[in-house]
Amino acid sequence: MSVAAARSCSVVEWSLIGSEVSGLVRWKSQIRNAMELGLMKRLLTTIVIAAALLTLSTSGTEMTTQPAGNTQAKPDRRVHSIRVLVLSTMLADAGIGEWGFAALVEVDGHRILFDTGAHPDTVLKNASELSIDLGSIQEVILSHNHDDHTGGLLHLRREFAKVNPAALSRAHVGRGIFWSRPRENAEANPMIQVKPAYEATGGVFIEHSEPVELYPGVWLTGPVPRVFPERNWPSRLGPVKTPAGLVEETIPEDMSLIFDTDKGLVVLSGCGHAGVINTLEFARSQVRRAPIYAAIGGFHLFQLDDKRLAWTASKMREFGVRHLLGAHCTGIEAVYRLRQLARLDRSTCVVSSVGSSFALDKGIDPLALAR
Repeated sequence: MSVAAARSCSVVEWSLIGSEVSGLVRWKSQIRNAMELGLMKRLLTTIVIAAALLTLSTSGTEMTTQPAGNTQAKPDRRVHSIRVLVLSTMLADAGIGEWGFAALVEVDGHRILFDTGAHPDTVLKNASELSIDLGSIQEVILSHNHDDHTGGLLHLRREFAKVNPAALSRAHVGRGIFWSRPRENAEANPMIQVKPAYEATGGVFIEHSEPVELYPGVWLTGPVPRVFPERNWPSRLGPVKTPAGLVEETIPEDMSLIFDTDKGLVVLSGCGHAGVINTLEFARSQVRRAPIYAAIGGFHLFQLDDKRLAWTASKMREFGVRHLLGAHCTGIEAVYRLRQLARLDRSTCVVSSVGSSFALDKGIDPLALAR
């Protein structure tokens, strides 16, 4: 072979070798890139999984601290300030006494009217006597259908709507409040007539079938289950017409207001037809297993005999009741018996009168008559 041919062959060979080397370099680079890409994918997958697990863990923690069921309510959802002032009950230092109940609730800057008394103008006159303006209140709670708690609704709504169209325009009620109570050729449920008249003024009824948190730490029970065999309602009421048909009237819509505070639970009731102990137990089971710091309002205990009063007092002690402001149908003698049996005293167990009040930071102010 000539030198020129050898040189020519060497150039081809070197060209091939160079091509193979270049291909090998590219192949290694591709492998490295693929490995790096796979590593990055695995890394990203790990990050996504970790983030998902962290999210699930965090959301699970929040769910267990929600103030519902039998869980512990968050401290930042507790009520810090409460004042409940009675505007309708039998005794009166000032204003008008009647067989009925109503109370002004002031809680952490919110104002609520709980029940509206019996006569159309009682609450209006008593509020004026006590220099209280109800015209800025929008929310009303009606504990049940009886007219000694609903009698003032229309008159109050019409009067205050003249100046403020939103005044007392939202009425919270329990499921069953509009069910018919048929009697001999008559209807015994006043709310059947009140409903269209109230709605004609622009008012709205909000019906509740279960507990609801109106504001942080402020709960409306909705209808209260009857766990204990309390029958705290008038005898021989007749039937109620439910979706399932006619059944015994037990005032199924009866509901109360609960305040969750650092001192314990505060419960406000209109008549407590569901039973005071049933109501306190439901409050503890639905909001927080805390002592009952105060029970305020009507509890329909005036008809109880000594045996049932003793049982009621024993359950109150068990639940840690510290204050009792008994109004309306709680009964005067029943309050005094409970004071003794529940081991309370004159400053913590009092018969309510018009203008008497409970405040979270001060306790009960009975005014002069019941002091």
